[in-house]
Amino acid sequence: MKTLFLLVAILSIAGCDSSHDGITIKSNAIEMNTLPQLDLAEANRLAQLPLHCIEIEYPNKLNQVIASAEDLQSPKKLHPAFYGCFDWHSAVHGHWSLVSLLRQFPDLEKAALIKEKLLVRITKKNILAEVAYFEGVHNKPFERTYGWAWILKLAEELHAWDDPIAKELTDNLKPLTNLLINRYIEFLPKLNYPIRVGEHTNTAFGLSFAWDYANAIEHRELKEAIEQRAKNFYSNDEGCPIDWEPSGYDFLSPCLEEAALMKRILTKPEFKDWINDFLPQLRDETFDLEVGKVTDRNDGKLVHLDGVNFSRAWSLNKIAQNLTEYEHLKNVANKHINYSLPNIVNDEYEGGHWLGSFAIYALNSAGHD
Repeated sequence: MKTLFLLVAILSIAGCDSSHDGITIKSNAIEMNTLPQLDLAEANRLAQLPLHCIEIEYPNKLNQVIASAEDLQSPKKLHPAFYGCFDWHSAVHGHWSLVSLLRQFPDLEKAALIKEKLLVRITKKNILAEVAYFEGVHNKPFERTYGWAWILKLAEELHAWDDPIAKELTDNLKPLTNLLINRYIEFLPKLNYPIRVGEHTNTAFGLSFAWDYANAIEHRELKEAIEQRAKNFYSNDEGCPIDWEPSGYDFLSPCLEEAALMKRILTKPEFKDWINDFLPQLRDETFDLEVGKVTDRNDGKLVHLDGVNFSRAWSLNKIAQNLTEYEHLKNVANKHINYSLPNIVNDEYEGGHWLGSFAIYALNSAGHD
């Protein structure tokens, strides 16, 4: 990868269109995009988003079935752990963001405050109340599988965090973690067809995060369930129409999420054969992908396209990981991150309540070799 970047840098010097914004250097052949960095300064900037929103109760989108008047409760009453950030899943990945940043940067400016808030929200009592909600007669499909996936991503991050409070938070979260592991194992055999959309219910995304958790803690039954369904759903897929993407409200790429999942599931030789049929154009070193363009960041749906830029980036970086013939995809990923990253802090709540998590995950992926 370093050789490729050096070669293109030399070509850029020989004949280039100079950049005025510091983000890109354009050569006659390839546009090089600066590798985005998650350093302490950026971590402090991004920490503002979840730190602000995890206790913002309103506005709120509950996504619940009302069975009786007793269900008409405040968000905080219904979800004492995860009531902020506009909706339940955004509150969950807001907590993941704080844990991820603290794990990587123990010297965050507001580290003590963040730990305090985590300990106040993720208590045994609060998590048991969340479990009780999931066990409600009408709530079996609640947050399936997007919110489920983020709970397991949060649990995975806590598992990896070497800090005295990590074990306490892990233990407190465990009843909900275990419940959703069982929900995955119960649900996946019943799902006959994958859901190939660019929003929350995308099956490949939900399986990828669940796989990461199962792999991290060596949960054999969950890994086997995911591997079986992924192979059944996707092994014979060919010619994914990535040119059709993104749809107007996408924050996930159906083609790239699927490819990133199969990169996790298959052996390296198997994946090389599979991706060559599924997205053969990715092998071309001149492959490029136009970023998702946002026309109005005050619109909660249109701003999804900032999310698709981040999720495309983490998928492209996953595909390229440890595959030298796909390293050029990292440059495409960088372009997507650099387009959206400057816009998510001090912007409207429509994006601020969730995009920070996507940015952090994308930046984490950019640091993987």
